[in-house]
Amino acid sequence: MKFKDRILNIQGQPLRAKGVDILQVNIGYKCNMACKHCHVAAGPDKNQEMDRETVETVLDVLKENDINCLDITGGAPELNPHFRYLVGKASHSGKHVIVRTNLTIFFEEGMEDLAEFYSMNSVEIIASLPYYTESEVDRVRGKGAFEKSIRALKKLNSLGYAGGSSDKKLNLVYNPSGTFLAPSQGTLEDDYKRELRKRFGITFNGLYTFANMPIGRFREYLIASKNLEKYMDELEDAFNPLTLEGLMCRRLISIGWDGTLYDCDFNQILGLTLDRDCPQSVKDFDYLRLSERLITVDEHCYGCTAGQGST
Repeated sequence: MKFKDRILNIQGQPLRAKGVDILQVNIGYKCNMACKHCHVAAGPDKNQEMDRETVETVLDVLKENDINCLDITGGAPELNPHFRYLVGKASHSGKHVIVRTNLTIFFEEGMEDLAEFYSMNSVEIIASLPYYTESEVDRVRGKGAFEKSIRALKKLNSLGYAGGSSDKKLNLVYNPSGTFLAPSQGTLEDDYKRELRKRFGITFNGLYTFANMPIGRFREYLIASKNLEKYMDELEDAFNPLTLEGLMCRRLISIGWDGTLYDCDFNQILGLTLDRDCPQSVKDFDYLRLSERLITVDEHCYGCTAGQGST
């Protein structure tokens, strides 16, 4: 069944936003890695990046509207030349800043003080760590990725992250390494915490588990392995109506590297812009209209409503 029809059958009306609590900004697709499951298909050869003018517009939107959280993503967002300016300005204006990092970026040239920068600006870190064993992580991200990730986590712990302070939160993200859904988030979080503490003395606040989205590089893999139809069926069969209330798209706006507005980062990659009755660019940001907008959906949305969902 088409996703939009599924929603209509359940609640009798299309999916709509419930506000804009979070401004999620993808500031570029360039990355120091090329992970197999990356929905952005990010990599070292990407040249899309948010310019200074658009960054200033994002800061204006934060200043002029009742939005307290800025969620910065990429690629590796740290590779954008205006990244630190954006973080610093938003943080100093009292906004809660979240950065989604791959951890290995800490060891690229010019990033030696990145952990200290995050600490100084009280940035909440959401760090991707596909698993807690070296073989699994390196298989997905490349040889040496796990070792670098562990070193980065230890550095963050030494600066007080996950040490009890509310302004130094460190959360991890698990993505399945293949065409299967994530196990129970609570159970897997317990496993991560136990194993990382026992083996490396590492602590963190919480773990997010997400299904791999059938877009970008992961979709290419599904097609090449002739698993696309099977995986889509698996996502659809795992549809959980209880996830609808907490879907991320209902409380955030995603801003692409060029300033275009989207309901989520996934729609951005697919080029699915906002409903035609909504502003299409961050330059025309209208809080009230966007807070009650009709959300653009397609079949990939089953990835956010499968099992535990993407809440």
